[in-house]
Amino acid sequence: MSDFNARHIRRTVLQMAYAGATVHVACAFSLADILAVLYRRHLRYPDNDPDGPGRDYMVLSKGHGVMAQYACLHEKGWLAPDALANYYGDGTLLKGLSDAHVPGCEVTSGSLGHGLSVGVGMALAAKLGDTGQRCYVLLGDGEMNEGPIWEAMLFAAHRKLDNLLVIVDENGLQAMGKTSEVMDLGSLRAKFESFNFEAVDVDGHDEAALDAAFTALENKRDGRPKALVARTVKGKGVSFMEHQNLWHYTRLDAATFAAAMSELEPV
Repeated sequence: MSDFNARHIRRTVLQMAYAGATVHVACAFSLADILAVLYRRHLRYPDNDPDGPGRDYMVLSKGHGVMAQYACLHEKGWLAPDALANYYGDGTLLKGLSDAHVPGCEVTSGSLGHGLSVGVGMALAAKLGDTGQRCYVLLGDGEMNEGPIWEAMLFAAHRKLDNLLVIVDENGLQAMGKTSEVMDLGSLRAKFESFNFEAVDVDGHDEAALDAAFTALENKRDGRPKALVARTVKGKGVSFMEHQNLWHYTRLDAATFAAAMSELEPV
């Protein structure tokens, strides 16, 4: 099991996407640092069991970023190398969206806007059972356009789910363009706060800042659900993908795969 190096996660994403001739590379890249910190320091899996009854829940509502999560699950030892090598192939376990049949994936997502409601239910069950489990839900900022997100936030605040931590991958882009142009939601932190969440925003590629923010939020059991708005770059780590929304749906060819891998050489 590695230390969940974000650069290594991005290299694994590239290898999967190239092997499967599939898309959503840039969507996964913006998540890499967030997931590296979570799996390295914060998510608790007793006996390293992805299905253990006392585990924390990691709900990837932004299901199209799942390659970054698959890379982490591989580093945890829950996915074999051949599963990654056969990504998106016939009969493979790993599909292009989060699937609850995969060890470590708590939800089937991809139809955006529903993961937070599932996560709120998990957090409520843990709260009622006094299990001490935490629930982390990772959303995309474009996904915040969906009405069920706001209903779930209302419910979480009403039930005082301070074991719920919502993370928003705020990369400013969604499938059809800039989030500010598709549906301008203004300050997400301010909106969470207006729903009685304890909310912070942070550089989503600064692992030390992410680690400190997660720790501070986790330690506040004050009856308020938590939110972390992570300012990220779509395509982070590869120069010709950064801020380029065409890499939401563009597939790698031999040249772009080689160029991207060369930029992510281990240091």
